[in-house]
Amino acid sequence: MKKLFLASLLGSTIAMCTAAMAADDLKTLEAAAKAEGAVNSVGMPDDWANWKGTWEDLAKTYGLKHIDTDMSSAQEIAKFAAEKDNASADIGDVGAAFGPIAVKQGVVQPYKPTTWAQVPDWAKDKDGNWALAYTGTIAFIVNKKLLHGSEAPTKWADLKTGKYKVSIGDVSTAAQAANGVLAAALANGGDEKNLQPALLLFADIAKQGRLSMANPTIATMEKGEIEVGVVWDFNGLSYKAKMANPDDYVVLIPSDGSVISGYTTIINKYAKNPNAAKLTREYIFSDAGQINLAKGNARPIRAEHLTLPAEVKAKLLPNEQYKKVTPIKDADAWEKTSKALPQKWNEEVIVNMQ
Repeated sequence: MKKLFLASLLGSTIAMCTAAMAADDLKTLEAAAKAEGAVNSVGMPDDWANWKGTWEDLAKTYGLKHIDTDMSSAQEIAKFAAEKDNASADIGDVGAAFGPIAVKQGVVQPYKPTTWAQVPDWAKDKDGNWALAYTGTIAFIVNKKLLHGSEAPTKWADLKTGKYKVSIGDVSTAAQAANGVLAAALANGGDEKNLQPALLLFADIAKQGRLSMANPTIATMEKGEIEVGVVWDFNGLSYKAKMANPDDYVVLIPSDGSVISGYTTIINKYAKNPNAAKLTREYIFSDAGQINLAKGNARPIRAEHLTLPAEVKAKLLPNEQYKKVTPIKDADAWEKTSKALPQKWNEEVIVNMQ
């Protein structure tokens, strides 16, 4: 019993010491960030995932001034590489596939926030160079008003026999559309190397004259051109909230499976304000930072460890809808397959359009 007590006491002491060290390190980081006084971002505009809330909090709490330049993931990495020691950006936000690319190009530096252990292994780099702060899962947005109640799809299998127009968007340009194809493949026994089950599904829909070439957007949905759109969950939720009649629409994760991906911050290796950038990541992964993302309809990576305010929780889909979602397991294979997808889509799906 005494040994057990001593072991327990020792474990508690170590945990307390570790927590104290983390607190000291955080205080040092906060002081260094305040001294820098600013954090400049790329690809993190106010109106995307409620970054505005985070920038306001960082300004209020730590006095950090902020400027953002909006650009694509590829452009962010190219900017870090091109500017090097003349860096104008400290931190960026890129799609999941671009985290490892940024590491390969040697333009990032690591930082693990204090909530690191609550980030799933699939969603982070073991060395702390990147970690998804929020996720995107392929979902359906359905115009219920144009469908009979029982006809509204809840899974991919339902799309085969429906009478409604379906849109997935342009697979040659939109990551959302390409991931929609992957989600359909995963739900039907395919994977990152094998999209055939999805191509067969959409070819069948095309043969029935139900595949819309319009992109799933607020405008096309409200005009009735599309009755079912395949979109990221956060886009679907944002669209629904902005519709003239939000109650006419439902957003859901297909119950037979989907793909989950997301977005990661990358800290510029050459950042002029590296401590402010690290503190920004720390804040993004804190409860307050994660709740800010949820306010912008983005599902926080730590969703299962958070107690969201009721009004914020109401903006998101319930956790149980995500039981059958699958992260990309083979990023290299998916990169190759997604590059070949536009040609296969034209040859095997579009050719069947009526």
